[in-house]
Amino acid sequence: MSADIGFIGAGKMAEALIGGLIAKNVFDRDGIIACAPHEATRERVSQTYGIRMLGTARDVCAEAEIVVLAVKPKQVPEVFAEGLDLRGKVLISIVAGLTLDKLRTYVPDAKNVRVMPNHCCMVLEGAMGYCCDPAVTDADKEKVAGILEAVGLAVEVGEEYMDAITGIAGSSPAFIYLVIDAMADAGVLNGLSRADSIRLAAQSVLGAAKMVLDTGKHPDALRDEVCSPGGTTIVGVRAAEDMGLRSAMIAAVDSTIEKSREMSRGQ
Repeated sequence: MSADIGFIGAGKMAEALIGGLIAKNVFDRDGIIACAPHEATRERVSQTYGIRMLGTARDVCAEAEIVVLAVKPKQVPEVFAEGLDLRGKVLISIVAGLTLDKLRTYVPDAKNVRVMPNHCCMVLEGAMGYCCDPAVTDADKEKVAGILEAVGLAVEVGEEYMDAITGIAGSSPAFIYLVIDAMADAGVLNGLSRADSIRLAAQSVLGAAKMVLDTGKHPDALRDEVCSPGGTTIVGVRAAEDMGLRSAMIAAVDSTIEKSREMSRGQ
C-alpha cells in the first residue's frame, strides 16, 4: 500500500496537521498514515480522524511519499536508529531545534525541510517559518506550502532566520496570552465578569490581527484610525507607551530568539 503523507509521531502538533489536511481537503483520509508507540494512541487517532495507524516509523517511511517527523527532540536518535529509508523523499521536521545539518547526518539522501510552527496550528491559525535543503525542488516546495498552509500562515526563510521565527511565531502566543489576561483584569477591575472580559479581550486581539492581515496596512496606520484626537484610545496608547509595553514586547521576543540561538549552538 502507499500513502500521500505519513507522520512519525501522533502528538498534538501532528494531530493539528492531520486535522487541517483533512479539513482543507489537501489529502483524503485514505492518503494519510501515522505511527505511535502506544496502542491506545493509535486507536484514538484512528477513530478521531479516520486514518490508518501503523506501529513503526519504518512502516510509515516505506509507504508515504512525504514524511513528517513530529516527535520530541530527545526521541530523534531513537527514531532514526530504526534505519529509515527516505531516499529521494521529502522529510518535513517539526522538531524544535533540529537543524538541517543535523537532519542530514541521519538521512543524507532525503529532501529535508525544517519547520518552526506554533501551537495555534491546533485551531488552524498557526504561524510558522520553514527552510529547505537545496535538494528540495520548486514542486516539492509547492507541496510543502500546501501542507503547512492547511493549519495557518507559512513563510519560507533562510535557515539563519529560524531562531527569529522561534521568537516571533513559535513562542509569541504566550506573550499574547499575557496581554489578553491583563486586558481581562482591567475589565474585571471595572465591573465586567471574568468570562466576558476574557472573551472580549481575545476577540479584540483576533480582530486586530485580522485587520493587519486582511488590509495589508501597517499597524501604525491602523492604530491611528482608532485614535481620535483627544479621545479615549490615544490616552490609553500614551499610558501603554509610558509603561513600556512596546519595549517589553521587543525584549520578550528578542530574549526568546537569543535562547533559541543558545540551544541551537548546544546541539
